[in-house]
Amino acid sequence: QVQLVESGGGSAEPGGSLRLSCVASGNPYYNNIMGWYRQAPGKQRELVANIRSSDGNLHYAEPVKGRFTCSRDNAKNTLYLQMNSLKPEDTGVYYCKLSELPGSDFWGQGTQVTVST
Repeated sequence: QVQLVESGGGSAEPGGSLRLSCVASGNPYYNNIMGWYRQAPGKQRELVANIRSSDGNLHYAEPVKGRFTCSRDNAKNTLYLQMNSLKPEDTGVYYCKLSELPGSDFWGQGTQVTVST
């Protein structure tokens, strides 16, 4: 069973930075997409960014383009999200997701990110 563990959340002021990490264990299928989602209070969970294992193809949601950088280390089964120029609207619980191709979806437990003065 694949397990995902996120780390790196916390608090930052507007304009600040945070870096999230997600480690996948349990021998996930080599062909997969890993991504970050977030959920703000009272809102639906939304995609932030994802990256494909086979070719590194990246996708970013419009609100984070130019501010967030998603990357992965396939050898370590680790996904990263560098978040710069943070805004209060970036506040939420950030979840890591791994989608095997083909196969199942797996989610992490989430990590809180709070951006405020």
